[in-house]
Amino acid sequence: MTSPLTRAERIAALHAAAKERILVLDGSWGVMIQRRDLTEEDFRGERFRNHNHPQKGNNDLLILTRPDIVADLHDVYYAAGADISETNTFSSTTIAQADYGLEDAVYDLNYEGARIAREVADRWTEKEPHKPRFVAGAIGPTNRTLSLSPDVNDPGYRAVTYDEVYEAYKQQARALHHGGVDIFLIETVFDTLNCKAAIKAIKDLEDEGLEPLPLWISGTITDRSGRTLSGQTAEAFWNSIRHARPFAVGFNCALGAELMRPHIAELSRVADTLVSAYPNAGLPNAMGQYDEQPHETAHFLEEWAQSGLVNIVGGCCGTTPDHIRHVAEEVADVTPRAVPERPTALRLSGLEPFELVS
Repeated sequence: MTSPLTRAERIAALHAAAKERILVLDGSWGVMIQRRDLTEEDFRGERFRNHNHPQKGNNDLLILTRPDIVADLHDVYYAAGADISETNTFSSTTIAQADYGLEDAVYDLNYEGARIAREVADRWTEKEPHKPRFVAGAIGPTNRTLSLSPDVNDPGYRAVTYDEVYEAYKQQARALHHGGVDIFLIETVFDTLNCKAAIKAIKDLEDEGLEPLPLWISGTITDRSGRTLSGQTAEAFWNSIRHARPFAVGFNCALGAELMRPHIAELSRVADTLVSAYPNAGLPNAMGQYDEQPHETAHFLEEWAQSGLVNIVGGCCGTTPDHIRHVAEEVADVTPRAVPERPTALRLSGLEPFELVS
């Protein structure tokens, strides 16, 4: 299928749409895949039938073994009102796939994940040209951290090097680009140094002749402390990654909307770019399930929108197409947040922000 718009036209349409309305991202993929009650055989497919590692739970692998499910999930989220859907590639790096012995499948996972999403998005754009659909290449945090030791008895130990993380991200981003994504989404950032490796990897692709794409960065405030896992506040996190000039910055995961609001408000105050928020459906219950109903999530996000805090909203863990449908309906007629112009200043960060205004 030929795309109804060129990539340059899609990116221009994305920027135009962000000025006109609050954009809507899709919701959780994990909860929707769990509902399919898939077997080990579904995950393995024919290609990995004799692979020597268990694969059940490797959701990204469904891109290659059950592409029908992946395409259907993109479809139902676009139908629910999402402007943007993420590729099913959250764990598609050599570092994360090493747990399944599938490092050699990483290029295919990302390329095919982007291609499938692109095809579904283009069908919706062709059907509804007044509302083009976009594809965000999902780049997760990996299951290794550069700033923290996994061994409490050896705080100086690191399970991975910066160069290894950089190369893993570069391989992933290259394949997502080849597959046709419109945006790179570095998400669920709990370690800012991992994020910096991803930023550099993406920027360095331009040296290979790949056209620049908008960059979206979404961190994770891990708990009521108001900090990322590596210890930064919302403003310190922004100061650390502002040099990348992202299309959007925000927070996702870990918290429900009620607890995430003050951190989104702080980011909205300091970030001179678009602000995004896609919280979980509340906090998990004792069984690890999410109880927050679609209308409840939508109520929170509609209030944020009315308060001028956000430009992009969506859902993370526990959210479904029904959540996204309610959210899309509630923010449809709300004016997006105005991006502030901040005075020139020296802004630095460690765990806390530092600002020196002349």
